[in-house]
Amino acid sequence: MREIFPAIIGAGGIRNRKTEGDHATPGGILPLRRVFYRADRVASPVCHLPVEPLSPLDGWCDDPHHPDYNRYVSLPHPARHERLWREDHVYDIVVVLGYNDDPVHSGAGSAIFLHLPPRGGRPTEGCIALPEPVLRHLLAAGLGEIDVRPA
Repeated sequence: MREIFPAIIGAGGIRNRKTEGDHATPGGILPLRRVFYRADRVASPVCHLPVEPLSPLDGWCDDPHHPDYNRYVSLPHPARHERLWREDHVYDIVVVLGYNDDPVHSGAGSAIFLHLPPRGGRPTEGCIALPEPVLRHLLAAGLGEIDVRPA
């Protein structure tokens, strides 16, 4: 059975040709790769994917000129990167989506995640945000991919 959920997406809308920094969410079918969560804040999600608690040393490289581009990195890291251990609650549960990762193309977009919504319902920087109960439901349902398309 197919379920449809409204989601918060990037301020640049949904694009089939995403580029780094365009604030767009990539369209298409995106596989779910792995899950990180803040064990100090929330319970581990129930799912079939690999699940790991986050630490303050977890990051994601978003520097298109570095060999680690669009990959998990340990901090400190010499290239531009995003910290996964955040003060806000957006990454209390974060699912790595299979976008521009097999193979990675420099500048085609990085750090595309399924995560919790930003405060005030603001757009994401290109990720997909769902309320925690919906995100947990999708993970528990054994979903292997999500289909991203405009409403």
